[in-house]
Amino acid sequence: MTRFSVLFSASLALLAACGDSGDNPVPPPNIKPSFVGSIVQTTYDGNSDDLLTAGLGRTGLAAPLPPAYADPLRPTAAELRRTAIHTNYRALLDMTAAGGYGTLYGPNVDAAGNVTTSEGKVAGTEFIAYSDDGTGQKNVTLMVQIPSTFNPANACIITATSSGSRGVYGGISTGEWGLKRGCAVAYTDKGTGGAAHDLQNDTVPLIDGTRAGATAAGKTAAFNAGLSANDLASFNTASPNRFAFKHAHSGQNAEKDWGRNTLQAVEFAYYVLNERFRNLNPGNTIVIASSISNGGGAAVAAAEQDTQGLISGVAVSEPAVEMPASPSITVRRGNTAVAVNGKTLVDFTTYANLFQACAALAPSIASGPFAAGYAGSFALPAFPVAPNRCAALQAQGLLTATTTAAQAEESLQKLQAYGWEAEAAVLHPSHIGFEVAPAVAVTFANSLARASVRDNLCGFSYGATTATGAITPLAPAALAGMFASGNGVPPSSGVNLVNNNSRFGPSRDFLSFNAAGVADWNLDGALCLRNLLTGSTPMAQRFQTGLDETRRNGNLRGKPTVIVHGRADALLPVNHTSRPYAALNKTVEGSASRLSYMEVTNAQHFDGFIGLPTVLPGYDSRYVPLHVYLNRALDAVYDHLKTGKALPPSQVVRTTPRGGTAGAAPAITAANVPAFNPSPGAADALVFGTNSVQIPD
Repeated sequence: MTRFSVLFSASLALLAACGDSGDNPVPPPNIKPSFVGSIVQTTYDGNSDDLLTAGLGRTGLAAPLPPAYADPLRPTAAELRRTAIHTNYRALLDMTAAGGYGTLYGPNVDAAGNVTTSEGKVAGTEFIAYSDDGTGQKNVTLMVQIPSTFNPANACIITATSSGSRGVYGGISTGEWGLKRGCAVAYTDKGTGGAAHDLQNDTVPLIDGTRAGATAAGKTAAFNAGLSANDLASFNTASPNRFAFKHAHSGQNAEKDWGRNTLQAVEFAYYVLNERFRNLNPGNTIVIASSISNGGGAAVAAAEQDTQGLISGVAVSEPAVEMPASPSITVRRGNTAVAVNGKTLVDFTTYANLFQACAALAPSIASGPFAAGYAGSFALPAFPVAPNRCAALQAQGLLTATTTAAQAEESLQKLQAYGWEAEAAVLHPSHIGFEVAPAVAVTFANSLARASVRDNLCGFSYGATTATGAITPLAPAALAGMFASGNGVPPSSGVNLVNNNSRFGPSRDFLSFNAAGVADWNLDGALCLRNLLTGSTPMAQRFQTGLDETRRNGNLRGKPTVIVHGRADALLPVNHTSRPYAALNKTVEGSASRLSYMEVTNAQHFDGFIGLPTVLPGYDSRYVPLHVYLNRALDAVYDHLKTGKALPPSQVVRTTPRGGTAGAAPAITAANVPAFNPSPGAADALVFGTNSVQIPD
């Protein structure tokens, strides 16, 4: 029996025994979980500062920039928190009024969906602590927000594990749903985070985002790369001005523990709640595991690993779920079988890393956001290099076409054949323009292999660079604010991906040169990352072992679950994630499965990109905000748990894009984003069989 279930059972017994006397029952002891360190508690008045908006309110969150730091070289913890909330909220959502902010979602839209004039500030108390094993090497950040409206007679907890590789505020947009309803929100950075260990100057981030010398910080560092003094000196001599990031370089294979970290956040929430209210437990508290992307994957993992019954239900958006090694799942779209499905994130991302730069040049997607020559868009920074990548792929025998245009179309077809939907094709230029695939591939490869920063896996490192790609010291203000501005997966906050093996010296990855002196966007590095999947070197074997530790099993233990995912997702393609996972769950759990999968047309991974019409024109006219459907998934699961209302069946949700002129699309309305259908017709309903799912076209 687990620690929590022992305490729960003991509590029930104690209450029963005490009840015989007619006196008020004696509350059971509230024992702090052994993994929780020192707790910092801060109460916010809901006016000058608050839980959801850090005092900025809906108006301040909508501003392009947060308030400036009084001293940019020494921002305070409160200033960093405010900027972190502003940055993370805006990174995950379309913050334009035309895109739905303030009408379909946002702090001023109340729990019932009513648009109010409120700034949406939420008073309450925030608790923050590390989860650690005593070594100071894990130091996973846990945080609980308890709104002043929390009612123990109507107790609820929502998890908001950070998305991507972000820090602990990286799930704040999910937390909004819970705070509005008076629920406590349990957050964790899941062993990732935006701030780096500055190896050159040996400074590290602390739990509140401020920085200190590594020696002075000791075990209180949020992340330390763990090099000895001699190793650090040698590294800095050989590779000056480099940075280590927690997700990539902790040596912990963070992803294997994302479910565990999410469960720990729930236990931490119960502890701080019971310090105030007592007697809250899984028998009288609704707990919904939620979040998006990697945070959504963490919620799914937590549900699978929940042997204590801590989680009541699951509601996630675009989850990064890692399928078993041989899932044997058949996915059909319409009557066509998807030939390649159920690959892991690092598998399909390293594949994208090979072909996406060349595919971005395909004439057939020239009208897509950020594509070469697209009227009014920014040019892809490395477009001059992309034709060389095409030629290099052909020279390696990975392409057969002989002209750049034909090679680009061939690359695009390869991506689609490997599981990307046709609807995602126009997104490849913008994704490679922001170096999404290289950044994610390098980070996850390091993490899964438990690689040290000293390993320079596949020749990659992280550092600030000049306009020509040369290594340079990072601006001190950028480092000082990195906790709040960084996403944990460079390029970020002035730190870029570096190819140490560039012929003319270490250089920014896409500006580097191969041994022949050709700038081919570091194909050698991309091939090295790809070969880790099948290689036999000690590092490849460590990588493969780490990858196997992250695979999920599909058993959600009968928990009511709603997954929403955009059909056009180009980062986490539906054929590798939600589609096969839903089929796996239905096969594993059979009639006990309570999973509903909602596939949303005209939706993709980055709602924040929709809100950048001057940078990425075309996102606004083509795509609807998936966040609307995460909120509806949470509504559906909560109503089911609270009142027994049936979950909507699995279905394709047919949305309507805003249309109009790219970069100036008309305002979205409720008609663009229809509700889940309680009784979808055959044209929209998903059909599950043993090890199979059929998705309507």
